[in-house]
Amino acid sequence: MRNVIVLYTYNVPIKEFNTKKKKKNLAAIAELQTESPRALAGLNSLDAVKRKIQALQQQAEDEEDCAQRLQCELDGERERHEKAEGDVAALNRHIQLVEDLDQAQERLATALQKLEEAEKAADESERGMKVIENWAMKDEEKMEIQELQLKEAKHIAEEADRKYEEVARKLVILEGELERAEERAEVSKLKCRDLDEELKNVTNNLKLLEAASEKYSEKEDKYEEEIKLLSDKLKEAETRGEFAERTVAKLEKTIDDLEDAK
Repeated sequence: MRNVIVLYTYNVPIKEFNTKKKKKNLAAIAELQTESPRALAGLNSLDAVKRKIQALQQQAEDEEDCAQRLQCELDGERERHEKAEGDVAALNRHIQLVEDLDQAQERLATALQKLEEAEKAADESERGMKVIENWAMKDEEKMEIQELQLKEAKHIAEEADRKYEEVARKLVILEGELERAEERAEVSKLKCRDLDEELKNVTNNLKLLEAASEKYSEKEDKYEEEIKLLSDKLKEAETRGEFAERTVAKLEKTIDDLEDAK
């Protein structure tokens, strides 16, 4: 429970009281000054009236001085009261800060406990990933996948150390990846079996292709011989063509000479 200090004060209207009294004395003086000569005839002498007026004026001045002094004391008392209120407010703020500090320490202790639990869970998840990695070492492709998953798990664990508020969410993600890794490991086993069967089929097909390649090699030799014969015939035809061109050129020249002779 928060402790609050409250300071109560009472303001005394001294200035107002003295002001009223001063006004009353001044009114009495004015009344004496404004009395008619007939009213003043009842007094012993004019000096007595003046002394009365001076006494009242002196009394009014004394009361005014007293009022000013009391007003100064009241102002000082108010200043002390305001200072005391400031001290009380500062003390209340200090008490609130202490209570806030206690609450912050409690929250910090709770957060540290949660962080420790998250670290333990992350360590357990990491050990699980290592078990899966060792189990998948038989196949190179599975091993590479598991290494990538292990790096990802380590990265998640490091992030959990720095951001303990996100540990729970990342831990759920890691567990999901662990389950998917196990599923992928099972799938990889099945793929290995399929690859073994496919390898056998490819080996058989390769043997068939080798046998066919020998036949194609014999046909290739035969085709090369035919190509060679055709090349020889082509060269012979080109030679005949060149000879025919030269013969035609000679005949054209002979015809031109005969035409010129005519």
